[in-house]
Amino acid sequence: MDTHTLKSVSDLPGNFRSAFSFRYFNSLQSECFPLCFHSDINMVISAPTGSGKTVLFELCILRLLSKSISNEGRFLHAKGALKTVYISPSKALVQEKLRDWNQKFNSWGISCLELTGDNETYSTKNIQDADLILTTPEKFDAVSRYRVTSGGLGFFSDIALVLIDEVHLLNDPRGAALEAIVSRIKILSSNHELSSSPLASVRLLAVSATIPNIEDLAEWLKVPTAGIKRFGEEMRPVKLTTKVFGYAAAKNDFLFEKRLQNYIYEILMQFSKGKSALVFCSTRKGAQEAAQKLAQTAMTYGYSNPFIKSREQLERLREASPMCSDKQMQSYILQGVGYHNGGLCQKDRSLVEGLFLSGDIQVLCTTNTLAHGINLPAHTVVIKSTQHFNKEKGHYMEYDRSTLLQMCGRAGRPPFDDTGMVIIMTRRETVHLYENLLNGCEVVESQLLPCLIEHLTAEIVQLTVSDVSRAIEWMKCSYLYVRMKKNPENYAIKKGIPKDRVEKHLQELCLQKINELSRYQMIWTDTDGFVLKPEEPGRLMTKYYLKFDTMKYIIHAPTGYSLDEALHIVCRAEEISWIQLRRNEKKTLNDVNADKEGRLRFHINDSKGKRKKRIQTREEKLFVLANDWLTGDPSVHDLSMTQDANSICSNGSRIARCMKEYFIYKKNYKGTISSTLLAKSLYQKLWDDSPYLLKQLPGIGMVTAKALHSMGVRSFEALAEADPRRIEIVTGRKYPFGNHIKESLSSLPPKVEIKVEEVECHKQGVSKLAVTLTRLSQPLQSTKRHYADMIVGSEEENLIHFHEKIRMEDFSSPYSVTILLERPQQAKVTVKADLIFEEYIGIDLHETLLLKKAKNSKIYYQSENRLPHYYPPMVDVYIVDDDNTVKSGPSNQNDQKDEMPSFKLLDEDSEEEKEPYVTMEEDDCVIINEHTVFDHIREKAKCFPSLATLNQTSPASGKSTLKRKSLLENSPELDPLFQYNSVLGSPTNTKKIKQSAQKITSPSYASLADNNGKTERPFSDETVFNYIRKRSKNSPVLVTSKIEDPITISSQEGRNAEISPYKAYGLMVSPSAKRQSITFDATAEMLSFDISMAKRTSTNLEQKKAFCSMLPSKSKVSDSFLGFKSIFSFL
Repeated sequence: MDTHTLKSVSDLPGNFRSAFSFRYFNSLQSECFPLCFHSDINMVISAPTGSGKTVLFELCILRLLSKSISNEGRFLHAKGALKTVYISPSKALVQEKLRDWNQKFNSWGISCLELTGDNETYSTKNIQDADLILTTPEKFDAVSRYRVTSGGLGFFSDIALVLIDEVHLLNDPRGAALEAIVSRIKILSSNHELSSSPLASVRLLAVSATIPNIEDLAEWLKVPTAGIKRFGEEMRPVKLTTKVFGYAAAKNDFLFEKRLQNYIYEILMQFSKGKSALVFCSTRKGAQEAAQKLAQTAMTYGYSNPFIKSREQLERLREASPMCSDKQMQSYILQGVGYHNGGLCQKDRSLVEGLFLSGDIQVLCTTNTLAHGINLPAHTVVIKSTQHFNKEKGHYMEYDRSTLLQMCGRAGRPPFDDTGMVIIMTRRETVHLYENLLNGCEVVESQLLPCLIEHLTAEIVQLTVSDVSRAIEWMKCSYLYVRMKKNPENYAIKKGIPKDRVEKHLQELCLQKINELSRYQMIWTDTDGFVLKPEEPGRLMTKYYLKFDTMKYIIHAPTGYSLDEALHIVCRAEEISWIQLRRNEKKTLNDVNADKEGRLRFHINDSKGKRKKRIQTREEKLFVLANDWLTGDPSVHDLSMTQDANSICSNGSRIARCMKEYFIYKKNYKGTISSTLLAKSLYQKLWDDSPYLLKQLPGIGMVTAKALHSMGVRSFEALAEADPRRIEIVTGRKYPFGNHIKESLSSLPPKVEIKVEEVECHKQGVSKLAVTLTRLSQPLQSTKRHYADMIVGSEEENLIHFHEKIRMEDFSSPYSVTILLERPQQAKVTVKADLIFEEYIGIDLHETLLLKKAKNSKIYYQSENRLPHYYPPMVDVYIVDDDNTVKSGPSNQNDQKDEMPSFKLLDEDSEEEKEPYVTMEEDDCVIINEHTVFDHIREKAKCFPSLATLNQTSPASGKSTLKRKSLLENSPELDPLFQYNSVLGSPTNTKKIKQSAQKITSPSYASLADNNGKTERPFSDETVFNYIRKRSKNSPVLVTSKIEDPITISSQEGRNAEISPYKAYGLMVSPSAKRQSITFDATAEMLSFDISMAKRTSTNLEQKKAFCSMLPSKSKVSDSFLGFKSIFSFL
């Protein structure tokens, strides 16, 4: 484009001209100006690094802001009404854009918000009010994955513009998160409920380096043909010169890269011409070693150091060196050399970047993360080895071309240089691959498939996907679908298959992932498998951004697992599977595990329980390294292992927090306590028994903590009582250092006290506990909030009975909670009440209460808040002793020999599952009277064993219940004698309880136990049969043949259907009510007689032989009569 066709900044409205410091846009910017500023179409632009693509983003932002300008030219702005989201793969680039755009847009009232791992201070309101959100794909995905209505997806409807930088990084494994969030925005924009919001017409703008398949990106982003812009190397403002040097291969890739360090100094002397240089290394340790080698070489030249140009430069470096927290970096800075990688803290990174930009540091050794964004250009770029270690595949691989192009793009500084130099150091056999590097680039493929199940779960949790059809639609919105149609072989599909077959494969893939999620209870599906709803494990996996395999480890964790088992789960997690066991680390790790000083809390043991002498696997390395780090004073100082330990702690804390919430959901007490402690320990990098707990306080580092430890100050309480002047003497610091140290205690949460005690409870089998939380000190006025989890659980059952998250400054003191616990079958139960603080270690509170069986417990029945039951118990009959066995007899426990009969008249070895009946001689016909019945009882029973408990779902219970139901239906006017069910043991209602109690205590119902503890028979033989004669007029006879249709419930049916006696009466009973029912044991099954009441008809002799019947006044032939089991059950 000619100079006279360049667009001028004056073409913009007057309000926006101050955003640019130049007068004319360059040729690339001028060509894109009409589409960026005068239209709203989606665009995708491919251009070399350094060609001015950032200005295109700013033009699109100004286009959006122009909609808020009134006719009078005033800027009318509503906070957060029209949001712009800028997505970049690099935190460094996000922070650079944040600084730049804050300066440009802040005067207009535009608020910018950074969403990266380095910024955790944002709130929901900040997100809602922000006009410009700058974020990385992973962070934006994590923020919008949960809190759907309050800061998660709540702000999505206000998104009007999405700017995607370095979109070619879809080809990187990290590209899956970028693909997922753009697909999420696309599918939500098509939602009919949001048709009136800015999201419905959201604009997408993506820029990338030179790529061959820009049309695929355009199809994915729905870019029209006019919006596709491709520019070549002619647009690069600084011409690059590329040199490729080949070297002989070494025994392995690691040694090859180490050997290349010997050639870097000579290359810089030959090509950099005394100007700034970037040295790209494949690993963090490689960058540090390269800087060390260059600094040592430069040091040998003394005052002739080629990297120090003036005395003023040296003075500035001497001032900056102590400001760096990395001791090794301090010595390198003095020689004009530094290194930069993701392992440095934010302060050190900013310091090094500033020194390099100012020219004080001439050579900067860095990893390839610097190539993906941060604007630190240099005259010379040296790429030390074209291979890097791939974390996912576990071996060295060649850089992809897009990454190499990014490295090359750092060469050449437009304001200072008109040329740039790139030196590539590689193997001799790969020289030809890089000689024409700038002429092409590899095809961008999708990386969503390997982590499809995690992102699909996230969409289901966010409710953007509610059924299978919606899930398939979401997958069609992805870049994966676009590339699957173009290159099916790359996604395990046969080449040349028709388009509809690709779509069918996509559907099958979607269903396969849904079924897998359902199998592990991550999501819920209906019977047809169509409707999709999230379950708690799926929500937790999404909330904490965990891999599916890691979540499976948590789900399959043992029920009562310990702290070391929790740490083992963290060490197996997929999130840190990229950490490898290096050969040169084994000796150090073996020495640490040997632990001759007894520093470590846990060790790697062999099958015999002895400490292993050799660390052999990656998981063992992580376990030993984590234990060494959590002592508070690690013995490992190697840079690489230090960075590995930081990764273990940061990722492990997140995994452990997920474990904690999962075990709270499962009510697993031991798992919750272990994972909560592990999460805090990994966060603070301290065990709770570490002697350096004071490191948690601000202003106390390792040196101060050791000094305080030497004077006996090892806890927060001891520090509060310590003399500040003595602290200054021990630490070698001046006044008022001791006062500042003591003031740091104010960052702790307020002191509280927790008590747990048992209070009186009138419910049988239930203990009532009162847990009281009292604040002992007043909370200080601070913006920081402290939270704690109050957990009440029982050790024996490993069960959480109560959990609540409490804000320590705000709860009303004293705060009391009442908990009802069911007494277990064991002789005792240990109840623990724990108050576990969310952040700090060493201040948790634990209380223990031992519950024992109550003696002389009396059974109480209450009908409040429960459905009515029919047969109330004989309340004075049963006694619950220390062993929780139900016995019948006198209330005086000294006389245990007088026991009631079980009335089990059938033989014990009878295995029949049909209704039991008495068999007699075929031609016999026996008349029942009081003498024959009791003779039969005495003959069969002989001795009367004690009553025991019977399962409610047993066949005997079911048969008895059905018989009672029949009796009640036919004889509603029955005497209260039959209104008691010794099996069910529950009153019909409160009024009937009182009436029944009066009848039981009346003279006609003899007392079961007098004051002296002697037991009387409540009904005599004569009384019982008088009642029978009164109701049936004639005594029934025993039959010799089987009743035609007896009401029976087989034992197999009872087991399968779990028929409860309550359900036989059409009642729905709460579990608590069922637990309090008093039942008999199956061994106490009573004889049940089916007595037929037949009408008098003219029958022949054979019928008389078959049925010896009597004629009651109003009965049916097949009516079942409540037999002796029911009649005598009250005995």
